[in-house]
Amino acid sequence: MSEFAEEIVSDAAERMDRAVEHAQGLFGSVRTGRATPALVEKLRVDYYGAEVPLQQLAGFNVPEARVLMIQPYDVASLPAIEKAVQASDLGINPGNDGDKIRLVFPPLTEERRRDLVKVVRKQAEDGKIAIRNLRRSARQDLEAMEKDKEISSDELDRFEKELDRHTQARVESIDAALKAKEAELLEV
Repeated sequence: MSEFAEEIVSDAAERMDRAVEHAQGLFGSVRTGRATPALVEKLRVDYYGAEVPLQQLAGFNVPEARVLMIQPYDVASLPAIEKAVQASDLGINPGNDGDKIRLVFPPLTEERRRDLVKVVRKQAEDGKIAIRNLRRSARQDLEAMEKDKEISSDELDRFEKELDRHTQARVESIDAALKAKEAELLEV
């Protein structure tokens, strides 16, 4: 029966990895002083009545550090893409030249940088909470197995320690990504 307990721990570890990837993806969507496609590729665009991610409708190009070009695959989607960018929380007015959209990112003010650091810290904390919730859930499953006499208390201790190691490693990787993102945001 300890195979089932091992499966619980490995499943929790995989889910924790996905939580870390999700948090890092959120970090990528927070604007720094540079233009990057990650800022807009997940924007939802109303395309012929369906909400579609922008990355499915257009290609991206970064000709300069603070300029992002959006090249739609279908020129007819240009107004919808422009409208989605205007409605987003980027705070940038898109420039439309008939076949592509140009986004020029102004330099961030010190106050805006500090606000973005707060946003990133909140995202990191949410990721850590998700990891701890996964640990708690797996721990409850393991404790139920011990209660049903499917594993011994020694095995329970061993699996819980392994679960704690996985949790600690994932939390540390979120902290490292947070530190890197903060440094990137505060860099002038």
